[in-house]
Amino acid sequence: MFNADISKTAFPADFTWGVATSAFQIEGAADTDGKGPSIWDDFCRVPGVIADASDGRQACEHYQRWADDLDLVASLGVDAYRFSISWPRVQALGSGAFNEAGFAFYERLVDGMLARGLKPFLTLNHWDLPSALQAKGGWENRDTVPCFVDYACEVARRLGDRVASICTHNEPWVIAVLGHESGIFAPGIKSRAAAIQVAHHLFLSHGLALTAMRAQGCKADMGIVLNLSPIDAATDSAADQAAARRADGAGLRWYVEPLLKGEYPADVLQDLGADAPRVLPGDMGNIKVPLDFLGVNYYMRSVVSAGEPWDIKTGGNEITDMGWEVYPQGLTELLVRLHRDYTLPPIFITENGAAFQDEVLDRQVHDGQRQRYIARHIAATLEAMRQGVRVDGYFVWSLLDNFEWSSGYAKRFGIVRVDYDTQQRMLKDSALWYRDFLDRQRAQHGVQATSALEI
Repeated sequence: MFNADISKTAFPADFTWGVATSAFQIEGAADTDGKGPSIWDDFCRVPGVIADASDGRQACEHYQRWADDLDLVASLGVDAYRFSISWPRVQALGSGAFNEAGFAFYERLVDGMLARGLKPFLTLNHWDLPSALQAKGGWENRDTVPCFVDYACEVARRLGDRVASICTHNEPWVIAVLGHESGIFAPGIKSRAAAIQVAHHLFLSHGLALTAMRAQGCKADMGIVLNLSPIDAATDSAADQAAARRADGAGLRWYVEPLLKGEYPADVLQDLGADAPRVLPGDMGNIKVPLDFLGVNYYMRSVVSAGEPWDIKTGGNEITDMGWEVYPQGLTELLVRLHRDYTLPPIFITENGAAFQDEVLDRQVHDGQRQRYIARHIAATLEAMRQGVRVDGYFVWSLLDNFEWSSGYAKRFGIVRVDYDTQQRMLKDSALWYRDFLDRQRAQHGVQATSALEI
């Protein structure tokens, strides 16, 4: 059990508190107003790949209900809202003409945030690549890189003067490994070599996009978001220790070091052998560009065994509805390790949350497990800051229950419950706790943040 008390030490007064979503998971309106199809629209039509055989065509109807949803965000008392743009909504084919109706939606959304005192944190790629680009090889094809740079520049040209930050890619590991190695996410490819090349092209497009957006005068803070976990060996055996080092290389260092050091880890390259990526002269320099921030998404640690997979139940910790271990101290460990090993830009915890079953009684939604999860991870963030890590903000995942990728609608991460039949939104206890925590945070002007929750 991670014991921490968030009632005694305040976060800095300028610490950013927020909630997060992504376009495909909430917007719906799959082919409305000129939106083109994405790889996730395509993937959802493949029999058996989505647990409940659902899709994102309706989702949370955020495309129609955006104003009410922003009112909901503002009512929580947060500072910022992290959202993503659907690339095929603003450029149906991923190249060529831009869609004015699509951009008009995001203009309204960003202006709506500003009108409500919310800082817009924009993500360019939260996995919904235009289908037309996938037909040409998608992220495995180097030609997708300049397409992304052109798209990024157009978004920055139109919205860069109003958003607080721009993230290029959300979780390249997921796109590469789940989308192109295990194939359980779109586009459903199963090739380690493809996954590694995809990762390289994501890094390259990130660096080139940052350089190009800055060159055209965009002043928003710019960075990237990585999903990271501490990697623990299941036992002290040499085999398990070696397996953990390999997993750390493939899952953490492979994604951090090109961005911060301009090189791939030599041991991982050696492990990859013939699957190593094709890197052209100048690529690594184009990847290693200054970051205004690094987003870290944290959900759980990883425990690695050289033999049979580690049984999560043996850890003795709570397990979420996704089958993930609740391990808040892992967030502290991860942040302190990054601070120790690398020269870091400011960090934002850009996603942190959990899927649990809600109890709905008399128009109230009780989710004590999620409530405790969020509080304990806020405390873990604070502990990392006490140990010298600069963290500038924390975003709860997710604002709304939504389309949870291959899990469909069965898994609920939201602090706001969505009735998918009526589209009614209901604040869960976790949302009420977060709102009250932030009210006290502001009331004390950053001097003392108090919490009534026993964690």
